[in-house]
Amino acid sequence: MGTAGGQGEYSPVRLLNRAPTVLNDKVLICRNYKGDVDMAEIDRFLPLLMQHEEEGLLCPVLSHGKVHFMWIKHSNLYLVSTTNKNSNASLVYSFLYKIVEVFTEYFKELEEESIQDNFVVVYELLDELMDFGFPQTTDSKILQEYITQEGAKLEVGKSKVPTTVTNAVSWRSEGIKYKKNEVFIDVIESINVLVNANGSVMSSDIVGSIKLKTMLSGMPELRLGLNDRVLFGLTGRDKGKTVVMEDVKFHQCVRLSRFDSDRTISFIPPDGESELMSYRINTHVKPLIWIESVIEKFSHSRVEIMVKAKGQFKKQSVANNVEVRVPVPSDADSPKFKTSTGQAKYVPEKNMVVWTIKSFPGGKEFLMRAHFGLPSVENNELEGKPPVTVKFEIPYFTVSGIQVRYMKIIEKSGYQALPWVRYITQSGDYQLRTNV
Repeated sequence: MGTAGGQGEYSPVRLLNRAPTVLNDKVLICRNYKGDVDMAEIDRFLPLLMQHEEEGLLCPVLSHGKVHFMWIKHSNLYLVSTTNKNSNASLVYSFLYKIVEVFTEYFKELEEESIQDNFVVVYELLDELMDFGFPQTTDSKILQEYITQEGAKLEVGKSKVPTTVTNAVSWRSEGIKYKKNEVFIDVIESINVLVNANGSVMSSDIVGSIKLKTMLSGMPELRLGLNDRVLFGLTGRDKGKTVVMEDVKFHQCVRLSRFDSDRTISFIPPDGESELMSYRINTHVKPLIWIESVIEKFSHSRVEIMVKAKGQFKKQSVANNVEVRVPVPSDADSPKFKTSTGQAKYVPEKNMVVWTIKSFPGGKEFLMRAHFGLPSVENNELEGKPPVTVKFEIPYFTVSGIQVRYMKIIEKSGYQALPWVRYITQSGDYQLRTNV
């Protein structure tokens, strides 16, 4: 959807629509920021993409001559950036994903119709998001203050100047007022686990994020304290459980110099909902829901499936909306199910059985049996061995043991504010391989 110039600059931005079965593709909208790549070059992108798809060589960067196409796909749209220089690819992709985020905030759904219905707003947003190839204001909350859905700019927009000149807080407006001052903190951890057919954990890690819903008046200063092992080591305290966070990424509001010096997470928060930080914990994770599966295939006859699920977490915790997805042969039919709890459903378009358990207490075991018929004619096509996958969510629980130790809220008017904390553990990429 755009062109990249040097290490920190871009040129055109383009949105293309490609219906899944229609080949008469078209450019929906284009913005050329620098003019260093011919606008007609984008016509080469889709034929190039289709060629690479057919050859099984599809990659995120496609090249034709001296022009490189960096692209992402969202719904039925391609967002493409073109460059003829050695550009910073990570910066380009960050900008493309930011465009998706901003447009989705504005139009709820980013698709062909929403672009066609809002051409004026889209062009105004593209002009504000970037200037002569350099990213500018990319915060949708600030953009919505002076670019309205009607495409008209309000007077407040004329007084705004770049943050680097004013040293202002670009992510938060002044004059915000609430009758009741509160901040809600969600600590959400996703577990990624891969278990082989012998029951051994091949890989595991925890990916976490701390999200805020801020309803505070004025320009408050917040300080967040976690049971961070590095912090405890710096202060000489090592009481209780601590965690070692890796790959920590912060919202732009966090003062990084302060964090680097004394591990204090100090910031002026954006108003409303935002992700304050994300992190990864590289540790051996015991699967919270253990699955044992026996899949017996009788040629030309039937398939018998037995699945046992066990909650390997604390008895006082409960996993909600558990889904165990068990693969079945593509030519299976006539399903029959028996479960000790929950419901099992055959999803033929995905060649799987989905066993749903709304409430799964820790320490409990449940059983599901399935019977499928097979056609008398053997299917000669070789099928892979897809794994059993599990989805779940456990409230009031974090597998890493991370804790919010304190949240200090300081504002010049001296009002009292209430911080609320909620912990959630959920499945990420959670796979258990089978023998069949």
